[in-house]
Amino acid sequence: MTTRRARCLLAAGLLATALAACDKLPAGLGGKTHKPVHLTEYPERVFWGDTHLHTANSPDAFGFGNRLGPEEALRFARGEEVTSTMGIKARLARPLDFLVIADHSDGLGFVKALADAPRFLLPNDKLKHWHDMFNAGPEQSSRAMAEMIDFAGSPEAKGLVDPKKVAEQTASLWAEHIKTVEAYNEPGRFTAFFGFEYTLMPSGNNLHRVVMFRDGPDKVGKIQPFTTVQGDRPEALWDYMDAYEHTQHGHVLAIPHNSNVSNGLMFQLTGPDGGPMTAAQARRRAAHEPLVEVTQIKGDSEAHPFLSPSDEFAGFGVAGWDKANLNAKQATTPDMYGGNYVREALKRGLMIADRTGQNPYRFGLIGSTDSHTGLATADEDNFFGKHTGNEPTPEGKDRVAPAMDMGTGLGRFNWQYLAGGYAAVWARGNTREEIFDAMMRREVYATTGPRMTVRFFGGWDFAAGDLKGDWVRAGYRRGVPMGGVLPGRGKGAPSFIVSALKDPIGANLDRVQVVKGWTDAAGKAHEKVFDVAWSSPETRRPVGGKVPAVGNTVNLAVPNYANTIGAPSLVTVWRDPEFDPSRRAFYYLRVIEIPTPRWVAYDAVRYHLRLAREIPLISQERAYTSPIWYEPKS
Repeated sequence: MTTRRARCLLAAGLLATALAACDKLPAGLGGKTHKPVHLTEYPERVFWGDTHLHTANSPDAFGFGNRLGPEEALRFARGEEVTSTMGIKARLARPLDFLVIADHSDGLGFVKALADAPRFLLPNDKLKHWHDMFNAGPEQSSRAMAEMIDFAGSPEAKGLVDPKKVAEQTASLWAEHIKTVEAYNEPGRFTAFFGFEYTLMPSGNNLHRVVMFRDGPDKVGKIQPFTTVQGDRPEALWDYMDAYEHTQHGHVLAIPHNSNVSNGLMFQLTGPDGGPMTAAQARRRAAHEPLVEVTQIKGDSEAHPFLSPSDEFAGFGVAGWDKANLNAKQATTPDMYGGNYVREALKRGLMIADRTGQNPYRFGLIGSTDSHTGLATADEDNFFGKHTGNEPTPEGKDRVAPAMDMGTGLGRFNWQYLAGGYAAVWARGNTREEIFDAMMRREVYATTGPRMTVRFFGGWDFAAGDLKGDWVRAGYRRGVPMGGVLPGRGKGAPSFIVSALKDPIGANLDRVQVVKGWTDAAGKAHEKVFDVAWSSPETRRPVGGKVPAVGNTVNLAVPNYANTIGAPSLVTVWRDPEFDPSRRAFYYLRVIEIPTPRWVAYDAVRYHLRLAREIPLISQERAYTSPIWYEPKS
């Protein structure tokens, strides 16, 4: 019982007998038949989704006050209007194409069940006390959650858990969840995936993974989510995944997230025993974790200015989140940053591959929300908060400041939140199989919310003339897409087709950059950022190798911005001018928009707030593609 959520599960065990009759999850739509989905020859369309959303079945989400279940979450993601917990009508301007409800496996549904239980059935005054608090609004609900967690770790609670009852309750909740998700899965229109969050958090350091299945209820319905009580290390989760694939003949992947608050533990150079990572260990991690969540509400994990001092765009979404670990109980020091940020992990992967021949960090990049409100929103002007205590209300409230500090002085739980991210997937059709398979081959990218359309191909003979023809087909036939591996051929430098289109209803583009990482003969890792395409190139000529700032049209009094600067699309063919065919390397795109208002700027106008000067009101949102890796010729 080493984590807060493990202790939550302990508390949940106290309730299992009393709550057995309180199984109230919706039955869903039911009774549907699906037409065959037409699959294209190669991926012609990008599909948008969220792989990390929490509902009232997550104990912390419910404890913070969320009362929206899986059915409301799925309806909202599909584009239907729902009413938020705080009573506001909510609807996405553009529906999503897929969703993974990733409720915490530890204590799955138990807190909600306690609140829903008939009061007279609860066997003691303590349970009745918590029941009343959970039904008295978000503030009292949060206090009840804290009391439950503290009680679960007390001597009074020891020995009172009935593992059999806990297993029975989890099985019942999971079975109803399976029915609901399956009812809203509509191949060709909307894909609802089965998944959960494995919430590993040793000493408050984030090692969470979203676990996502390719399969339907015939396979996923025969297993239950894996908890940190059953295994408290990533290798135990991989054992669970291996057992599922062996017994059910299914497919499953895991997605690490929030590496920025892992205090260096997410992307280590060492193995579980503390020694240098071995080839077998590297191979196993890469096989189970083909993706990483690079951006979400709790900050951005692409790069840090300390690690990338020459990169003027490296500080996006860092404020507050680089000071401490996930529960803000342990300070983060610069020596931990290397294991916290994705670009550094990609470089470490090359170093490990140089030594062992296997790269544990050959992963694709996606974004997702990690919203605990049941609402998968990622737009700055439609931000519903990380949790219900941070949601907008009908009467309006200041949800920007002051920041909660968890009693540590390390406040970062209000204006420091980002409005999103989303996962973008290039697939042949909108089905579980096609989207999952695209994720396994890493043909995916992340955005901080805007829905930019980004393509990236690597090859050996791409030239500017290719852009006049069917360059997408040429990219697949003569090269590899994002997420692919480009094998060495012994001579010449690789060339890359780069294409970025603005969000159709969003901001113009400032620039597209190629971020390159490589190792030298001594095994040391390096990086460099190349501006490869930018708006108004006739007037924005590079100075000292860097393209000048695009400008700023934001009007904070409204707030709004004008697309009178930037470009609607940026397309080019770029060849690496510093290529060394003998050294491993990776390349990924970073697409940057013109400046736009942050969600806090919208709140300042809506709620007539006076904000502290330290609070950033403007940002340049972006997309990150999965890398293309270069492997030298053997």
